[in-house]
Amino acid sequence: MGQRKALGRGLNALLGTSDLDGDADQLREIDIDRILPNSHQPRKNFDEASLNELANSIREHGVVQPIVVRALEDGFFQLVAGERRWRAAQRAGLLRIPAVIREASEHASLEIALIENLQREDLNPIEEAQAYERLITEFGMTQEEVARRVGKNRTTVSNMLRLLRLPPEVQQWLRENRLTTGHAKALLSLSDLNAILDSARRIIQGEFSVRQAEMLVSRHSKGATDASGNGSTVVDPNVKAAIHVLEQVLGTKVTVQESGGKGKIEIHFFSFEEMNRLYEGLLNTKF
Repeated sequence: MGQRKALGRGLNALLGTSDLDGDADQLREIDIDRILPNSHQPRKNFDEASLNELANSIREHGVVQPIVVRALEDGFFQLVAGERRWRAAQRAGLLRIPAVIREASEHASLEIALIENLQREDLNPIEEAQAYERLITEFGMTQEEVARRVGKNRTTVSNMLRLLRLPPEVQQWLRENRLTTGHAKALLSLSDLNAILDSARRIIQGEFSVRQAEMLVSRHSKGATDASGNGSTVVDPNVKAAIHVLEQVLGTKVTVQESGGKGKIEIHFFSFEEMNRLYEGLLNTKF
């Protein structure tokens, strides 16, 4: 009994849920097929390679840390925390898994799941931002309270929440790790959604560093000039369309100066590395 209570208090300390009744927790081994995932789980993406590694570890050492569940009707249980361990245990071929049974409402279990995942720091940036938002909107927490519960700085929480202002396409690229949080913070200094999308595409295509992304965004922020780069307006829609295609293919800014069927095309670069990338790409292009 002493071990059970110690485990309950340890989980409360870890998850920041000391307001829940730790004495009601029960440590048991439960049939894996009687455990149901939580539809409100903040983590939506599970890395396959990482799950396989954990499954191999479980085969070798067993489940080191129990999952947390709450009892449902008919002898079933709902996951509160530990879905990754539960999934890996299934892959490892376990029939039963150690679990702490917590007497908690569905509302309280969601709060635990959100905080537990945030403390583990393995959510993608958008999942993390959405978890912060849910703690604020569904549980009435302030940003300061959220920061305290998950052990983060309030500024960190505030900056992550700003990611939810990005267009859906950019948020998806963040989920897929095609953009980093640093890239996203640079993009957030732009107010025009089309400019954000266009810049995000260039960052991905050009494999820009965060510094290069900041330089790209800075150019937009200072006020976009026309395609010729001299402040005048390019009227010909065919020229605009050609510039857009070139920029998409090259992954960098392109300007065109054209008059009477003559002119020049300028390809911009922001570092020697990018110049080499463009140089190699153009050499391998058939005209």
